[in-house]
Amino acid sequence: MAGGAKTIDINILGRSYKIACEEGEREALLEAVAYLDGKMGEIKKSGKVNGTDRIAVMAALNIAHEFLATKLGNGFDIGQAKRRISSIEAKLDEVLARQDKLF
Repeated sequence: MAGGAKTIDINILGRSYKIACEEGEREALLEAVAYLDGKMGEIKKSGKVNGTDRIAVMAALNIAHEFLATKLGNGFDIGQAKRRISSIEAKLDEVLARQDKLF
């Protein structure tokens, strides 16, 4: 385990797991766990897929499809948005630095 990693207990589809989690990433991980648990619960409730392994694979496929649809232009590209925000921040920092020199 990395220096800042701690083991936390999570629960997915009624099963408990211990996983390593870096310091500061706990909330994001718990959101991911809740999202995955919800997807798997929906698939289980549909009754069309039996077995935890098959439910996990179907949930993974659904989540991968959602991710790729978003990434490939059918939705919001988070990576591109982060790059644009970083670019805007750099420009703002540059302009503000010039302003500071005026006073």
